[in-house]
Amino acid sequence: MFKVRTGVAVAAMLVALAACGDAGQATGKPAAEGPRVLKLWHYESADGAMGKAWAEAVKQFQASHPGVTVKFEEKAFEQIRQSASMILNSDEAPDVMEYNKGNATAGLLSKQGLLTDLSAEAAKRGWDKLLSPSLQTTARYDERGVMGAGKWFGIPNYAEYVMVYYNKAAFKKQGIEVPTTYDEFTAALDKFAKAGITPISVGGAEYPAQQIFYQLALSKAQRPWVDAFQLYKGKVDFKGPEFAYAADTFADWVKKGYISKDSAGIKAEDMGVSFIGGKYPILVSGSWWYGRFATDIKDFEWGSFLWPGNTMSAGSSGNLWVVPENAKNKDLAYDFIDITMKKDIQNLLGNSGGVPVAADPAAITDPKSKELIENFNKLSTSDGLAFYPDWPAPGYYDVLVAGVQNLTNGTKAPGQVLDELAGPYNDNLADIGN
Repeated sequence: MFKVRTGVAVAAMLVALAACGDAGQATGKPAAEGPRVLKLWHYESADGAMGKAWAEAVKQFQASHPGVTVKFEEKAFEQIRQSASMILNSDEAPDVMEYNKGNATAGLLSKQGLLTDLSAEAAKRGWDKLLSPSLQTTARYDERGVMGAGKWFGIPNYAEYVMVYYNKAAFKKQGIEVPTTYDEFTAALDKFAKAGITPISVGGAEYPAQQIFYQLALSKAQRPWVDAFQLYKGKVDFKGPEFAYAADTFADWVKKGYISKDSAGIKAEDMGVSFIGGKYPILVSGSWWYGRFATDIKDFEWGSFLWPGNTMSAGSSGNLWVVPENAKNKDLAYDFIDITMKKDIQNLLGNSGGVPVAADPAAITDPKSKELIENFNKLSTSDGLAFYPDWPAPGYYDVLVAGVQNLTNGTKAPGQVLDELAGPYNDNLADIGN
């Protein structure tokens, strides 16, 4: 899924060496002479779980590859999302980079021939054994760019899911217990609103608002509906009970004051900062915020819970390590990916507020991290991961942002928004022959 996390410079991850000569050919074979460079891109914050774990992975890579320079470049998620095809089709491509998973992103690039087939490396290095079948769904794509089968074009080394974060002090002040049912959840939202408090911090200009929209749809959905929407295993009725309920309810939540109309112009980062600052008692978003909140929230106790009443939630493997087809040092890229899958890196990720895919459970000692991972396990073991709403079609992220902004602003009725969501989705089905 999709989520926006602004890349933050990680100075400790850079090794300042002299300019290099040719670091290798597009085949990934080592250069005949001259120093080599591993060009690494990702957009995780330095104080987040993945940022901490990958900084350590860089150190281990440097120790095991003397003479190799690691050149880390900070990127923003939006920057990569908007320009990936152009960059990867040039000689400026990195050797390894973090990229969003799903049909509309990694699937599209694999279909365009811009990503390296990692199938042989996955088998050789045992990545296929470390990743469960549900996590492999987003790593493999067929010739149409549809996830779930075919060749390996990416390797996730963490998992993620959407949850409800809450301010314990704000809940206590209003006499609100942690809700365990959907009715209790809406009652809590209503109590905050009637006290003059907008309960949910929302970033409508980017991904967060559409995640709430999708959670509402999932409250009326079963697995066959998700498979139809995400994997094209059936027809999707955009005026059916799932999406109709989501659109109607989201618009109603704005009218009731659960979500601010002004949130249509708010970005994800500002949403998170507002929650960190105690301005809102609730934030609905992904586990990628967990490490950031653990580090930055100083003035109140906070916790998290799964969206009440849902058997499924937005979630999947984390973003993927991909190796561009034009990468100059593919062998180094494979080695770096392998280090991020090692037990000690996975354990560090888990204890820093991430959801590791290959950690030693006994090594996860942080109480909040244990809660995070236990909730993920509840979803994954009950077939509760429903991917993200922007995945099914190229460009669908922008379609969803615009649609949910219209619901927030009240500029279009729910039925009109659903028609606008249906059009690009059905056009993509026609393009791939479904």
